[in-house]
Amino acid sequence: MANAADCAYAVIRASILDGTFAPGSRLKEAELVEFCGVSRTPVREALRRLAAEDFVRIQRNQGAEVKTWSDDDLDDLFDLRALLEGHAAAAAARQISAAQLEQIRAAIVEMDAVLASSAPQAEQVAQFLRLNRVVHETVWEAAGSGRLQSMLGRLVEQALIAHTARHYSLARVAQSHHHHRELLDALAAGDAVWAEAMMRGHIRAARLTLKVPPS
Repeated sequence: MANAADCAYAVIRASILDGTFAPGSRLKEAELVEFCGVSRTPVREALRRLAAEDFVRIQRNQGAEVKTWSDDDLDDLFDLRALLEGHAAAAAARQISAAQLEQIRAAIVEMDAVLASSAPQAEQVAQFLRLNRVVHETVWEAAGSGRLQSMLGRLVEQALIAHTARHYSLARVAQSHHHHRELLDALAAGDAVWAEAMMRGHIRAARLTLKVPPS
């Protein structure tokens, strides 16, 4: 049963994160049973886990739905992320390894290539976001706190759910790219104050761009 519940959890969670199940979507047990290829009991366990992680809302006698994020919710989420990720950047600046700096540098170079490519926009955005995650996760890892990594991972995934309803554009993701190079410079210099300020500004700028409707 545990394996079936884990499978259902993974399938539903991935479908929420990639936008297959958009915010506000009803999650009907009968449909999820067929979608996940398991029985009702594992589906119910998966939904309870997702509700505990704030991905799903379960209402008595009404079933489950993907959580909808208000602007106030997103403000809170990004405020928390700016604080925690700023702290992570400061900690990383004090102890980041040469290999981790090179990993960030390589991801930034790849981002430049993605933005300059002639690939379809959806493909460019997907590649850019993957590389952006590499940059941020490398900073979290360099901070040296597993608990902080876990907390930030959850915050980023919750933000991603909300973003799927707003649709990323290439112009939007490119707006904050110039921050990455300055963040790299701060980390390479071992300047914790600079790195923290850059990361906080980067996260707050990302929040502001999401308040502007996509063109």
